[in-house]
Amino acid sequence: MSSGKDYDYLIKFLALGDSGVGKTSFLYQYTEGFFQQQFISTVGIDFREKRLIYRGDGAGRSQGVHLQLWDTAGQEKFRSLTTAFYRDAMGFLLLFDLTNEQSFLDIRSWLEQLKTHAYCENPDIILCGNKVDLVEERVVSEQRAKDVAEKLGFAYIETSAATGQNVETAVNQLLDAVMKRMEVAVDSSRLPGRRGRSKRLLMNEDDEAEDVNSQCSC
Repeated sequence: MSSGKDYDYLIKFLALGDSGVGKTSFLYQYTEGFFQQQFISTVGIDFREKRLIYRGDGAGRSQGVHLQLWDTAGQEKFRSLTTAFYRDAMGFLLLFDLTNEQSFLDIRSWLEQLKTHAYCENPDIILCGNKVDLVEERVVSEQRAKDVAEKLGFAYIETSAATGQNVETAVNQLLDAVMKRMEVAVDSSRLPGRRGRSKRLLMNEDDEAEDVNSQCSC
């Protein structure tokens, strides 16, 4: 590749949800493979990274992907800071805590933030009911969460940052959705942005850059 990069795509995901739902631990489990037991409240925004080979449904060549997983603070006082990053994210992991009713109810307020700040009206979202390992403390049933996700139009997965259950699955499902959206968008030249400059979204090195304000194929 002309830039000398050893990957084909830079893809940015944003983890959203109330403070304490396990966003930082979830991303740490995904990138490092173990549970970070010490709770550290994220201040503003942080990110983790991971390289992987994406093979999709097996058709076509393998793609080198560099994932940036942005970890946002859940507290209201940081909201104006973190919303500035919504437009650069290609997909969203929306987490709530299965042992915390309020974090589940707050899903809708996070979706309102997404409608206002995301790069398009219908971005790819995976809803994650985290802390599924805490069976005795659970207050949100699987069926209830599934019903809400279905009504809102996106996938639902129950995860555990502590045990690693479905953490990789959730990220992979989001990656699949984004990569398929990109395949469609490449043909119509309506990608939300291309790789190469700050405040640009990903993409193929050989493609001409577009503004992040471009419309996606929603």
